[in-house]
Amino acid sequence: MQHLFGRTLLLVFAGLVGIGMIAPVMAQDDASIPIARVKYGGGGDWYSDEESLVELLAFARQHTLLDLPEREETVELTSDQVFSYPYLYLTGHGNVTFSRAEADRLRRYLQQGGFLHIDDNYGLDEYIREELKKVFPEKELVELPFDHPIYNTRYTFSDGLPKIHEHDGERPQGYGLLDDSGRVMVFYTHETDLGDGWEPASVHDNSPEKRRAALRMGVNVLTYAMTH
Repeated sequence: MQHLFGRTLLLVFAGLVGIGMIAPVMAQDDASIPIARVKYGGGGDWYSDEESLVELLAFARQHTLLDLPEREETVELTSDQVFSYPYLYLTGHGNVTFSRAEADRLRRYLQQGGFLHIDDNYGLDEYIREELKKVFPEKELVELPFDHPIYNTRYTFSDGLPKIHEHDGERPQGYGLLDDSGRVMVFYTHETDLGDGWEPASVHDNSPEKRRAALRMGVNVLTYAMTH
């Protein structure tokens, strides 16, 4: 796997070894692997679950050898900086819109090896599906089977995504947009709300078991993004 982004972070991974830890070798300096939250238009709360990624990154640093920062950055899809990040995170409760320029840039980012994780914080579904059609009008979201690597890369989730929040009471579903080689470019987590599960324990009334499951699934997503 090779990401060719503007910051020229060439990451070579030794693979999954031992208990599943990742051993990254940085080609240039000792800078950590940057990740970013997408700031989008349309009025939706792109900033929701403000401490979720901080908690996930801390958990991932503790349980893998991924060289991750303490906090995510924020990026708009109109910025060339988007090509600096091997992992983008998009969440919210409501409306999201991509301009034609944003959709075109996101398409180019994903086709060049980037990864977008969309986490529906409840209310995003009806909007994000339409926006993804702007990015890849020729592709459809497909539900990933439970034996897909994204459910088994670091931790095993034999029943797919964990259910964190009830929302509409439906089963959690993980959808993917795949490139021509079968790599997941976009992973869309629906009816689970992983970000709420990543938040500090004091924020939401999640059991320790649910929070641990959410964090472990987040590690799987990060690991997949960095190794495919």
